[in-house]
Amino acid sequence: MGNRIGIYPGTFDPVTLGHTDIISRAQKVVDKLVIAVAGNDGKGPLFPLTERVALLEDEISGLRTNGYAEIEIVSFESLLVNFAVEVGASVIIRGLRAVSDFEYEFQMAAMNARMQPDVETVFLMASDRYQFISSRFVKEIARLEGDISHFVSPGVSAHLKQHFGT
Repeated sequence: MGNRIGIYPGTFDPVTLGHTDIISRAQKVVDKLVIAVAGNDGKGPLFPLTERVALLEDEISGLRTNGYAEIEIVSFESLLVNFAVEVGASVIIRGLRAVSDFEYEFQMAAMNARMQPDVETVFLMASDRYQFISSRFVKEIARLEGDISHFVSPGVSAHLKQHFGT
């Protein structure tokens, strides 16, 4: 390998324990991991792009020194496969939580392969303890003042509580 660059894209709105699990596991299959935070204003993110990048920086600080792949966090607003080529990535890493994720991810991987045949998509199954976590549910539970401590780190939990004024 030597210099295999992988890209793990997402909106990370907010970053969950499921995301950090995939990041720590993806580090073992590439030499450099680019965590690509999508602007994706069409999804109506809760947090602005700069906040999502800052939260990720805090969350992965311990992973930077674990002896596995180097991590870089960047934001992007372009087509994912074009961005992958721009940063020199040969692998797009996608996390799968359940069978319901597969159809969408499979279609996206096929489209990406057609546009950039040199960029492979690799799927990592979510660990069983994180399979059910989604950022959308975490935001809803936090908004309704529920306990999100099993889904996000204490830092992200505090950030959500501050955002919702709880």
